[in-house]
Amino acid sequence: MTQKIEIKPLTKERWKDAVTLFGENGGYAGCWCMFWRLERGDFKKLKGKGTQEILKQMADKKEEPGLITYLNKIPVGWCSVGARENYIALENSRILKRVDDQPVWSIVCFFVDKSARKQGLMTEMIKGAVNYAQTKGAKIIEGYPIDMQSEKLAGQKLNSYAGYMGIASAYREAGFVEAGRASETQIIMRYKIK
Repeated sequence: MTQKIEIKPLTKERWKDAVTLFGENGGYAGCWCMFWRLERGDFKKLKGKGTQEILKQMADKKEEPGLITYLNKIPVGWCSVGARENYIALENSRILKRVDDQPVWSIVCFFVDKSARKQGLMTEMIKGAVNYAQTKGAKIIEGYPIDMQSEKLAGQKLNSYAGYMGIASAYREAGFVEAGRASETQIIMRYKIK
C-alpha cells in the first residue's frame, strides 16, 4: 500500500490534529513549539498550558505557526517554519547568530510521532516547509540541524529528542547547503529559491 503524505499549515480547523499529534505533554515536555518563539524566561514560566494556549491563539488568528504532516490522513509530524524575526529566542541566540543581514525564513523544530519515525519523513517535511515559505515570499530558507556525520557524532545514534532541529543529511537531501557552523555538531544550512 502506498502511503499518502500531505503537509498542511496549522489552522483553527486543524487544531485538534495538533493536539492529537503533540499529545497531553505538548510534544517535547510541554513546549508546544514555543521554545524559539519566546524569551527564555517567558518560556519557562508558560511551559505547558501557557505555551499550548499561545499556539492555539496563533492558529485561531490564522498565523499558521507551522505545518502538520499527515500520513494517510493521520497527523504524524510537525515542522515549525516562519520568518526568522518571529523567533525571539533564535534572534537572541549567541550560538545561532545570523549568517548575514539577508531576510530568511527559519525551520526551527520537528516533531514526529513514534509510529512514523525512521521512514524518511523529515526530508519530505523540509521540502514541504520550503514550498510553504516560498508561497509566502521567502527567498532564503534556513535550518539548524545536528550533523550526525560530524567527527564527534559519526556512528552514533540519536538519543531522545536531540534531533528536534533536524538532521543535516535530511537537509542535504532536500537541497540545502552549509552556510555556517554553530558548533562542531550543529550546522546552519540554507536553501535559496531560484
